[in-house]
Amino acid sequence: MEEAISRLVTELETNVNLNNPDPQTGISESVLLDLQSLFDDTLDSESADLLWQDLSSRNLSSSSLVRLITHTMDSGPSHLSLLASKLYLSILLSPNSPVFTLFTPMSFLSLLRSIRRYLKRRNPTASATDDHASGSGPANRKKKGGGGRVRGPRGSDRNTDEGNGCEETHFDIQMLFPVLEKLELVLGLIHLDRFPDSLKSLIQAVAEIPVMALELSGNSFNYGKLTGFCSKILIEVLKSAHGDQTVTASEMLKSLSSPILLCKSQARMFALGFITKQIIPMSKDSDCIRKAVVNYPKYLSQKAPEKSEPRALAVESIMEVVKAVELQDQIKFADYAVKMTLGKPHLRLLAVDLIPMILMSLSDPLGLNSESEVAKSCGLNCLEALIQRCSDSVAAIRARALSNLSQLIGALPSDTRSHAVLKGIMGKEGGLNDLLRKRCVDEKAAVRKASLLLITKLTSLMGGAIDEVVLKTMGTACSDPLVSIRKAAVSALSEAFKTFSDETVTSEWLHSVPRLITDNESSIQEECENLFLELVLNRVSRAGSTVVPRNKSSSSPVSVETEMESLFPEGVLGLLKETCHGEVNPWVKRICTNLGKKQRLKRNIAIALQNIIKTSEFTWLSRSMPIEKWTAPQGAWFLLSEVSAFLCEAVDWEFLHHHWQLLDKCNVGESTGTHVEVGGDEAMEGIECKSVAWAGDRVFLLQTISNVSVELPPEPAADLAHNLLKRLEEFNMNLTEVNAHVKALRTLCKRKASSAEEANALVMGWVCQLLSQASQVVDSFISEASDANKNINFVTPPRSGRSQKGKRAIPLPKSQSRAITAIYTIGSVVIVCPSADLSPIIPILHTIITSGCSGVKLTNNLPGPTVSIKEAAPSLYVQAWVTMGKICLADGNLAKRYIPLFVQELDKSDCAALRNNIVVMMADFCVRYTALVDCYISKIAKCLRDPCELVRRQTFILLSRLLQRDYVKWRGVLFLRFLLSLVDESEKIKQLADFLFGNILKAKAPLLAYNSFVEAIYVLNDSLPQNVHTDSQGSRAERRLFSIRGGDEKSRSKRMHIYMCLLKQMAPEHLLATFAKLCAEILAAASDGMLNIEDATGQCVLQDAFQILASKEIRLPSSRGSSDSAEIEEEGGGDGASGSAAKGRVITQAVKKGLIQNAVPIFIELKRLLESKNSPLIGSLMECLRALLKDYKNEIEEILIADKQLQKELIYDMQKYEATKAKSKIAEAAKETDPKNRLGQEMENDFRVASAMADAAAAATARSVLREVNQGAATPPLSAMGLPKLKSTVGRSSGRGERPMDVLESLRRRQTFNSDDEN
Repeated sequence: MEEAISRLVTELETNVNLNNPDPQTGISESVLLDLQSLFDDTLDSESADLLWQDLSSRNLSSSSLVRLITHTMDSGPSHLSLLASKLYLSILLSPNSPVFTLFTPMSFLSLLRSIRRYLKRRNPTASATDDHASGSGPANRKKKGGGGRVRGPRGSDRNTDEGNGCEETHFDIQMLFPVLEKLELVLGLIHLDRFPDSLKSLIQAVAEIPVMALELSGNSFNYGKLTGFCSKILIEVLKSAHGDQTVTASEMLKSLSSPILLCKSQARMFALGFITKQIIPMSKDSDCIRKAVVNYPKYLSQKAPEKSEPRALAVESIMEVVKAVELQDQIKFADYAVKMTLGKPHLRLLAVDLIPMILMSLSDPLGLNSESEVAKSCGLNCLEALIQRCSDSVAAIRARALSNLSQLIGALPSDTRSHAVLKGIMGKEGGLNDLLRKRCVDEKAAVRKASLLLITKLTSLMGGAIDEVVLKTMGTACSDPLVSIRKAAVSALSEAFKTFSDETVTSEWLHSVPRLITDNESSIQEECENLFLELVLNRVSRAGSTVVPRNKSSSSPVSVETEMESLFPEGVLGLLKETCHGEVNPWVKRICTNLGKKQRLKRNIAIALQNIIKTSEFTWLSRSMPIEKWTAPQGAWFLLSEVSAFLCEAVDWEFLHHHWQLLDKCNVGESTGTHVEVGGDEAMEGIECKSVAWAGDRVFLLQTISNVSVELPPEPAADLAHNLLKRLEEFNMNLTEVNAHVKALRTLCKRKASSAEEANALVMGWVCQLLSQASQVVDSFISEASDANKNINFVTPPRSGRSQKGKRAIPLPKSQSRAITAIYTIGSVVIVCPSADLSPIIPILHTIITSGCSGVKLTNNLPGPTVSIKEAAPSLYVQAWVTMGKICLADGNLAKRYIPLFVQELDKSDCAALRNNIVVMMADFCVRYTALVDCYISKIAKCLRDPCELVRRQTFILLSRLLQRDYVKWRGVLFLRFLLSLVDESEKIKQLADFLFGNILKAKAPLLAYNSFVEAIYVLNDSLPQNVHTDSQGSRAERRLFSIRGGDEKSRSKRMHIYMCLLKQMAPEHLLATFAKLCAEILAAASDGMLNIEDATGQCVLQDAFQILASKEIRLPSSRGSSDSAEIEEEGGGDGASGSAAKGRVITQAVKKGLIQNAVPIFIELKRLLESKNSPLIGSLMECLRALLKDYKNEIEEILIADKQLQKELIYDMQKYEATKAKSKIAEAAKETDPKNRLGQEMENDFRVASAMADAAAAATARSVLREVNQGAATPPLSAMGLPKLKSTVGRSSGRGERPMDVLESLRRRQTFNSDDEN
């Protein structure tokens, strides 16, 4: 052993100069291995003592050996450096080793550095954060190469070793295990409380090892062993012998936060596991460690990243730590999270994610079972803070808060006490109900969607009622332009429909969800079908299958309606009633057809509907009530008629036959078939309503019979056909029954005929017979009316076509009723059989529709009636036009002759029903004869301003459909005609217009709003732009009809609403172009004299332009001001955020350039013109400029460099505006406060201080303005400026041109501004 030690020392002395304080070369690998074997093999201190003695005998100190080993750790290859580190630790652990002599902070740092170097990746894509995180010199210098080092040899050797790739060949993760093991043992000998920098570096290095070894460990076993050594080292360091435990624990937690905030990895799992399983249990026995642990979740919250996915991981990590601490510490952190909701946007967003998880982690989140007031208030405070964030100024935070609140409510205990707490929060003023009303109509789609999801969760907690405003809002959201929001709205509304069966919810659901069967999104159509099948058809099926009719008479005191409702639970009767509503039944028909084609309709649905009708009849008869007054539950026959087309075998013929005989026997036609004329007897109206109810049932019954006619026996089918024809020939039915009879008769003929030719022959036979009889009935009525009027030809006719109230003009109600039914029957037959011969009928119809001018023809012997049918029988006159329209649809040649007559009657008719029918016919003509009707579109569009709401709505819907299907083009003034629908008096029309402009046109014609915007300003103000000729604007009366002229507040607000709707449809580039067009075509036209600003309409045009330019809708989002949107971007990554910021800067520069080059020069010239005319529009101009330049306060001097006076005035105006705004706010707050209260006195004092400061600032600015005008000379106050002083000033400044006049003009304008502010 002595010989071996002597040989090693000799070799060290020969190869390396140990006395050199700064060695240039390290120890070779062979020497390191020999030395390591020397210290490994020694079982006692004999060999080590021999080594130290041999070194001492040769005048070599032990510290010299340590310096050489340290140099090897610093400059050698990574594997050699690790061997040197292992040797150094072995020397420190050797018996009788001079530990305090051998241990130095620099050597210890080199040891840590060698471990880092060994774990660093060899490829150029190594993580730069690992190099930077070491905080040591050599590790950082590695990135820069040898050039970063002072001594060249070390750097060159190191670069050579690292560049030749030899390190990869020597890499073995297991070489690191003994080093870490020995390092733990050394920490038991050496206490680092005297070396705080070494302690800090050790903690940082050990915390980085799991991150650096992620891809180098090879397998999970090696990695687990590695992290086990790291855990032991950190636990050893955390002992009190190494210094203040609070400082050590804080540094350790801080170092472990980096892997915790990384993406999901084994390093993150190690760090979280070490904190929750090692440090936190230790903190329970140590107050010093506990201080650091308690504040650690707060530290992680401050360091949490802002992007979506990393933030979610940070929230998960924070909650792992919070769950491991004591309950009181959890409550403290919950209070901290509540305070975070008032911080910066990214902290508010993090708090919104944390609060639900904190509450869900607590065993008693609402403190219902806790006696501590702190625990009770914690949950409520968190819940209220989350609700407050639902109204945050940042949209992403609002959406996230709503979404998290819905998740929290779903996770809360579903007991009565929890529900009571939530209901209390919802019911109070400003609670959830008020919140949902606002958020469901939020401008951001994500917020609307989240609010609908919240409503879905809250539905089960609302008890027996739901807020009607929220319910209406959900129904409106079903028409949202975004697919995701429509889906969320359907889900929320359907959940409410499942929970509540009251009439309001049922009606809203049926008016909102079934209409989505025509949605463009196929998934929504499928969901609509599924929901209708589940919530309507299956509910009806369950109710109808459980009905058990009673077998004896009932004398119950309850009404029939109440008994029926008890027999059919779940609100089935109300559900059936709503299905046949005029706005719902078209969608119900479409859904039933789709379900039938997909074979999803079950026979028990038809059976249940038959049972409901039978039960209703039986219940009625059981009370000994006359069957003539019985009607089936509303909607039952309608729904049966729709499903029977696909469930023929499920409908019983005996059931249909019985009810047909019942309805036919109770023939109300003869008693109620008389059509009440305008101004007829009011007593007839109730009978007419009863007639309509019976007629409706017969119509749906006939449709059901037609659907199942294939299953009918031959003889009953023939009898039924004969009966139908007989009923048609009597011409005494309600008009709603005629179509059903005609269609049923045609269906029976076609299905019972053996061939198509036979079927056509059968149909043609009864069609000709029916047309002949109908023409005779109509001709007979006209003759009778003429004969009855012959004796009173010289009587002065009434002034209008309407008879006096309560009286009839022609006492022929029965013949008139038969004539009306006959004409209507002719139209129904023409639709069924267009090839029928109509030559005898057309002259009769022509006679009727032209009888409005028959008063002139009475004096001549020209063909025509001797009485005006329009005045004598208005209903017959209307039906004649409708029938003529149906004939024209079947005959193109006839349509060419009569379409101009339809347009003429549309323009002059004073009957709203006739105008409505003609609009419908013209829409059908446009589809069939597009070229013929195209020139009359403007006449049809005129009905958009019809005095009747029904006509306006019908016109809007029909023209919108034609425009969507490209039968009509958006050219000419048609687009401008539609604008006024946005401010129509009818809420329904306004909703339709908003949907058309906000959804359909935005996708179909995105440039339409931009191209017509400036022209719309002129047209709405009834002013002609210079580039539009008078001919293209139509007549003066028509232009006035489609304008909202006037400077009053109501007219101006309507116009501004239209402008804002158009601006919302424009893309950013179009907004920029619109801004330039407004400046060039309106403001410049006014300054050049092309727009008469002395005229009332010209002033309105100019004022509208000022308000549009000052509105927020025309402004573009820029990068100026707050960057909240960039900070809390949910979905975008780093590239997206940087791209958005770059786009914002480009937009800002474009806006600024547009202001400087285009807008500001025009504003300056226009301001001078308005001042010269002393126009009242100066205030609007200054307000517009203030709004435009308020985001460019620092650049005003650059933008307004051409007009220094205007520059100063604007600065003054802005400051004065802000001061006035501050005064008003404080004044309002002072009024709401009790003046006797001390707080009220403080508010008054604050108001005085704010007023004084605002006045001082305004006065200083005013003096600055005057000083600028006078070129630096101070200006005396206004009270001291009398006439003599002004004269002397003029005399003294004659050499400076017209400056004194500028002074006077400035003073006059300043006085005007003051008066405006005071007003």
